[in-house]
Amino acid sequence: MKYYIIAGEASGDLHGSNLIKELKKHDSSAQIRCWGGDKMQEQGGELVKHYRDLAFMGFAEVLLNLRTIFRNLSFCKEDILEYKPDAIILIDYPGFNLRIAKWAKKQKHRVIYYISPQVWAWKENRVKMMKDCIDKMLVILPFEKEYFKNKWNWEVEYVGHPLVEVIETRLSVSGNEKFSDKPIVALLPGSRKQEILKKLPVMLEVSKSFPAYQFIVAKAPGTDEAFYNQLVKDYSNVSYVTNKTYDLLLQSKAALVTSGTATLETALFNVPEVVCYKGSWLSYQIGRRLVKVKYISLVNLIMDKLVVKELIQADLTAEKLKTELISLLHNEDRIREIKKDYIALKQMLHKDGNASAKAAASILQFLSGK
Repeated sequence: MKYYIIAGEASGDLHGSNLIKELKKHDSSAQIRCWGGDKMQEQGGELVKHYRDLAFMGFAEVLLNLRTIFRNLSFCKEDILEYKPDAIILIDYPGFNLRIAKWAKKQKHRVIYYISPQVWAWKENRVKMMKDCIDKMLVILPFEKEYFKNKWNWEVEYVGHPLVEVIETRLSVSGNEKFSDKPIVALLPGSRKQEILKKLPVMLEVSKSFPAYQFIVAKAPGTDEAFYNQLVKDYSNVSYVTNKTYDLLLQSKAALVTSGTATLETALFNVPEVVCYKGSWLSYQIGRRLVKVKYISLVNLIMDKLVVKELIQADLTAEKLKTELISLLHNEDRIREIKKDYIALKQMLHKDGNASAKAAASILQFLSGK
């Protein structure tokens, strides 16, 4: 069968690559054309557009890049028409993918959505359109199945979270390059330059108060080294690694992490963390009026309580971050409580085996008409 898969971010590239691998196990003749990144390409996807050319962070940034976004939408539609896939598989990335879903349905394509848009957080009015346009919805957060069923009378399938198997696989591999003789604090400031510039300088300032620790930045794939060199050059106990985020987390005592998937990855590696968010003033003002969730980190949202501290916008200061980091490194009761909650989190996300395999099996079953 021919599949057209669209992912627009680094996390989508990761989950898309594992989905491609599982699809190919059961469909040896699978042809896959995709929007994503290096990982999807490595699994045999024919890459059309890289996610680094697609992702714009925040409301203001999206508005400034509308022309590019609409140009990409037009190109995508033309490419799908020419490719004639048996199914279109959309991975998260809702601003783009929901527009494609609506158009694809009119073109009578079969539309499968893997990793639901977070409509429970904002833009809930999109659900009616989603029900009309999406033939099969696969969700990865445990509360989403109940949300769609109880509030919207929509039967979706919960397959578990694909990060669990990704990280379990990494934890099972021994042998690791040692990054420092000092204890390590990981810095995960995001994958886009505009968000890195908002958060990383605050994180770096904190390093001055912990000379006995090595602070190591997880460099975003596709971002040039000169960009990081300029940011870290004045800090004696700061370095960075490339494409080794998981190796870094395996060796870290604590982590300062931007909001998003990285908060969940850090928790699944059992590393105490502080969640950091800072956007442009305009994007934040718009967002706080539209987003209706209690927490910004996936860890806290899934557990429905404050497991890890969140420092948001004006609260993200070097002084407050320093206070929280002291607690994560030296308060044994705090560390023990966080790790106890991490165990419960993992149990909630692990649904009877490999999420990517379950998603692939569900897709193939759906397409075969069974």
